[in-house]
Amino acid sequence: MLELEASSTQATPPPPAHFHPRQDERFEVLEGTVWTRIGDVERTYEAGDRFDVPAGTSHQVSAQGAARMHWEIHPALRTAEVFERLYGGQSGEGFLEEFADEIRLT
Repeated sequence: MLELEASSTQATPPPPAHFHPRQDERFEVLEGTVWTRIGDVERTYEAGDRFDVPAGTSHQVSAQGAARMHWEIHPALRTAEVFERLYGGQSGEGFLEEFADEIRLT
């Protein structure tokens, strides 16, 4: 399992719709408001709310302003490496193919 805390100081655009073939995700909103699209369902969550994204389910999650979330990914696989490369500017060509067990665009 990989656990992390994600925070934003302002509203953020959602990432592209994607899914994790072999990983479940669990979120708890600690502060602020978070918008989601999980499958075909759009919903807004507030501080204290929890939600799950089962493996293989297309989803998007974005902050609607300043927000903070606890985030768990089961099993971790190489997700930490995905984040390090993605946010370190090292994604490049072939990135998604290399990490296809962790993330796929829908």
